[in-house]
Amino acid sequence: MPEPLRILQVGAGAMGRAWLHTIAASPDAELVGLVDLDLELAQRVTEEELAAVVPVARSLSELKDATGADAVLNVTVPGAHNPVNEEALRAGLPVLCEKPIAPTVAAAQYIAGVAEETGQLLMISQSRRYLNQFAALREATGKLGRIASVSCEFAKAPHFGGFREQMPYPLLVDMAIHQFDSARALLGADPVSVYCESYNPGWSWFAGDAAATAIFEFAGGTRFVFHGSWCAPGQETSWNSAWRVSGEHGTALWNGDDAPTTGDPVKEFEVGDAPEQTAGSLAEFVHCVRTGEPSQTDARSNVHSLAMVEAAVLSATEQRRVELAEVLTARA
Repeated sequence: MPEPLRILQVGAGAMGRAWLHTIAASPDAELVGLVDLDLELAQRVTEEELAAVVPVARSLSELKDATGADAVLNVTVPGAHNPVNEEALRAGLPVLCEKPIAPTVAAAQYIAGVAEETGQLLMISQSRRYLNQFAALREATGKLGRIASVSCEFAKAPHFGGFREQMPYPLLVDMAIHQFDSARALLGADPVSVYCESYNPGWSWFAGDAAATAIFEFAGGTRFVFHGSWCAPGQETSWNSAWRVSGEHGTALWNGDDAPTTGDPVKEFEVGDAPEQTAGSLAEFVHCVRTGEPSQTDARSNVHSLAMVEAAVLSATEQRRVELAEVLTARA
């Protein structure tokens, strides 16, 4: 059995704490150091969350050589993703980075280029891809023949407080990348255009638009319709949304909480028991680092998920259909 992958984690905030538990539970990974600008926070987090003490520092450069790290896990705020990722990649270390890959598509294109230039893996953690029920929905979608449409309804009423309630487009920017990336995974394709309307219900506690409806056209003509709201109290959907996939040989439904169904016993399928969410991301990352196989969410591919967000916001802002090529070719 190979030795665990030695991981240096950058970021000790709330998501950082969660990832520490993911690493600790994995037989294939080992935490060898924790980096955060707030050194006292890093020290406190290691004491509260870990069974064994690990080195802490304020910068990647202080620990990457001393710890003998094999890879970096980037759990910093989005604005810090590119500097941390670039430093690690140019130091010869593969990186698993929390979503989003970068604050803008232009910045994402740049860091994807750095990964290609250095020959190192930059994988983005899109944890919902690793839900076993979602994997079953992907399997079902593959049995439906040509797909006409995919619809996704998301309805929740969270009171976050803080920055999300002050964002101009909180739902599209902070949440919808999960559904947009999932649609790409289901269809195995990328969108070519989008028309989006974003709005804010009169009872909303958000300053910006907390609801949106977007229609994406994918290569081949398939439509993906996203209807979401963060101001939808009562009869809420799962955080994983409610999905409907319509194809030439039938329809698959998933309510986000239970096993998907096609309504046809002949076409039913079993839900697997592979590692889920961040554990699934980590397992794939370790596998790809060890084998050299490509990741389904490598940087260049994941740019398209972020581009869906950026194009939807542009469409909502300018009230027009937006071609994805328009944002994919933009420069910083």
